[in-house]
Amino acid sequence: MTANDQKLYDVAILGSGFAGSMLGAILARNGAKVLLLDAKSHPKFAIGESTIPNMLVTLRTMALRYDVPELMTLSTFTGCQKIISASHGQKLHFGFMNHQEGQPQDPRQLTMFNFPKLLLHPAAHMLRQDTDAYLYNVAVKYGCATRTDFTADDIDVDGSGVTIGSSRGEELRARYLVDASGFKSVVANKFGLREDPCRYRHHSRSMWNHMLDTPKTDDVFRRRRADTPPVPWYDGTVHHLFDHGWFWLIAFDNHSSSRNPLCSVGLTLDERTYPRPKDMTAEEDFWHHVNRFPDLRRQFEGVKPVREWVSTDRIQYSSSRTVGDRWMLLAHAAAFIDPLFSRGLHNTCEAINIVAWRILRAVTDDDFSAERFDVVDRRQQALFDGNDKLVNAAYQSFSSHELWSAVFRVWAWGSNAGTFRALEALRRWRKDGGSNHLLELEEVENPGLHWSDHEGYAELFDEMVAQCDAYDAGKISGLEAADAVYDHMENASFVPRHWGWTERELRFINPTLPRVARTMWWAARKAPPDVRRLMLGFLRESTREMVRGRRVL
Repeated sequence: MTANDQKLYDVAILGSGFAGSMLGAILARNGAKVLLLDAKSHPKFAIGESTIPNMLVTLRTMALRYDVPELMTLSTFTGCQKIISASHGQKLHFGFMNHQEGQPQDPRQLTMFNFPKLLLHPAAHMLRQDTDAYLYNVAVKYGCATRTDFTADDIDVDGSGVTIGSSRGEELRARYLVDASGFKSVVANKFGLREDPCRYRHHSRSMWNHMLDTPKTDDVFRRRRADTPPVPWYDGTVHHLFDHGWFWLIAFDNHSSSRNPLCSVGLTLDERTYPRPKDMTAEEDFWHHVNRFPDLRRQFEGVKPVREWVSTDRIQYSSSRTVGDRWMLLAHAAAFIDPLFSRGLHNTCEAINIVAWRILRAVTDDDFSAERFDVVDRRQQALFDGNDKLVNAAYQSFSSHELWSAVFRVWAWGSNAGTFRALEALRRWRKDGGSNHLLELEEVENPGLHWSDHEGYAELFDEMVAQCDAYDAGKISGLEAADAVYDHMENASFVPRHWGWTERELRFINPTLPRVARTMWWAARKAPPDVRRLMLGFLRESTREMVRGRRVL
């Protein structure tokens, strides 16, 4: 250990992955003395590869708010591909196909939401070993000290700081500790923070790999024009749904600029319905479920895994607290739900956005008490709890396409509205520099929802959860549950018309220019004031960026 390692750091961060390196870069860029610690070196294999528009707006906000322009690179597919590496895929949609065991996939049971490409930056399927290494190098560029091959096995918190001990007997010292290491959090273990049993209602286990020679979904499902989506399946994140489970395909080879032949493939299912078999390998388990569905056999025919399979027991875990005096659990060190809906990276970015300025202020004030970070604990816990409700309801609905289609719409519109709301706050902040515009996104009634400051949407969300519970309990049919959710949407003045949210027979929600124009006419003439401001503000900001040629790379 060198003399430099003996000094007192303002902040030590355990884990140099996506979360740890991003936070480290922001803090160091703004003057904090930061130490990044990790047991491994980059590049490191990681999943959590699918981005969503909400996350991209948050990245753009943090890039400007904290003066870390490199975060702009991560906010678009083009930036990832041109600046980081030519190894990423494009994501133009969320696409879903429902399957029934032993039967061909029914083309009536399709759902897709295409991102409004006229108005939003293109999203990416991130090859995480490259994006995480990029962030790590950005953190080093801005002054983070780093230690790899450092396995933290104990911490000691006292009145002036935190001592981090390694498995080799080394000790490092910081005024504040952020644990971004993941499930095996040394902080969670030290303070007994893991809840047993885990409080979340949702249950699932998972297995995954990266594959070569994955058949393109559009080649497997060649159909008549009316059953073909307006955007190719393989150009987005593909979800194959079945009763209490789903497969994912996240392609890195779906754009002409990509030099990556791989596709991320995984299976996640309710372990109560499908217990993990003791007499099967992960690969055998995967193929057992593939072979239950004839069209999934064709989807995965000939794939070649390039890594060892990863297989888990229940993947949900929770923590009673995420902040304390001089420490914090960040992102997946705190909890995990499920990869469905790609909320993981977005929740991580949202947590970093609200905690970074508080840590910087604590460094200045020399006050790292838990009370200063209570709002961060509430927000992180709410994000996990909200995602738990959403994913649990979705799994309950998978066996009824009518109900799933309604859940899909409630989720998709809320996600869109949340994106519009975040972009509106960013636009106002850029216009007058008022920090209140960004703080309004933190001080909300329903922090676990994408559209977190609209009470009407929260009531619609709760209705969706209640109807899925009733269906799962056998009290009502899937159609009855779907009818109730659709009735709520059709009577809700805050759900836009013409976009497709209330058109229950519409399988592919495709915001073409005519549809967007009709929806914006509705927003200008008939929408409630808050929705009108939200949607027209989003349209103005997006149009300005296109006209001025200021699309971010």
